[in-house]
Amino acid sequence: MTTNNLLEATGVGIAFGGVQALKDVSITIGEGDAYGLIGPNGAGKTTLVNCLSRTFSHNAGSIVFRGEPIDKLVPEKLTERGLARTFQHVHLFTELTVLENVLVGAHHTGSVGMLSYALRLPRAWLETRRRTEAALQTLELLDLADLAERRVDELPFPQQRRVDIARALASNPSLLLLDEPAAGLNDAEADELAEVISGLQRDVGIGAFLLIEHHVDMVMKLCSRIAVLDFGRKIADGTPAEVRADGAVLEAYLGAAAEEGGIV
Repeated sequence: MTTNNLLEATGVGIAFGGVQALKDVSITIGEGDAYGLIGPNGAGKTTLVNCLSRTFSHNAGSIVFRGEPIDKLVPEKLTERGLARTFQHVHLFTELTVLENVLVGAHHTGSVGMLSYALRLPRAWLETRRRTEAALQTLELLDLADLAERRVDELPFPQQRRVDIARALASNPSLLLLDEPAAGLNDAEADELAEVISGLQRDVGIGAFLLIEHHVDMVMKLCSRIAVLDFGRKIADGTPAEVRADGAVLEAYLGAAAEEGGIV
């Protein structure tokens, strides 16, 4: 039976040194979904994304992406199949330019072999031109085009965050995992980034995205579905209104996000 689901994670679990970081977590992300993942510190959000992206290997449950199990795939092969991610801590090649970093993200999108590049054949030149034009278009969407030739280590942190997203987009993902993209940003910078994220499906054409954020209001505004983790378990899954009114969610946030303004 075929479905429109891009990703199905069922009963996912993982333990580190006897500590159960995730237990029996299930989520489903379909075509067109804007899916949020929230929870207090240490709830297991990034651990789940690490399992979905094969950075970690889960030891219980199953993860299926575009109809195929991912258990035996390395992260690079998963990226080739259409799943890309950003990281909570920006991972960029700081000695390279903005454009070069984005081109790294597009390295698997071509069809020309290394021999053609070594021999400087016309098809290699054409592919390089195509990749560069596509990368520049991506930078334009993230308001980075004017910085294409700047070294990444010369940029302020908010712009490095955008470069990280641009590099992930360069792989032409059908599902993009965004791990706390607003971490380290002030409220104004986070609002600007939210505007960028809101246009990803419309302007870039990605099939769906999953957003982890401690800016709960950002997730509530951007996402049509939200799952909530607490101590490695999923305690809620629904629309923003349903999650906001869920008693288990409110209890999980007491003393944490609730003290900082609650589930807005």
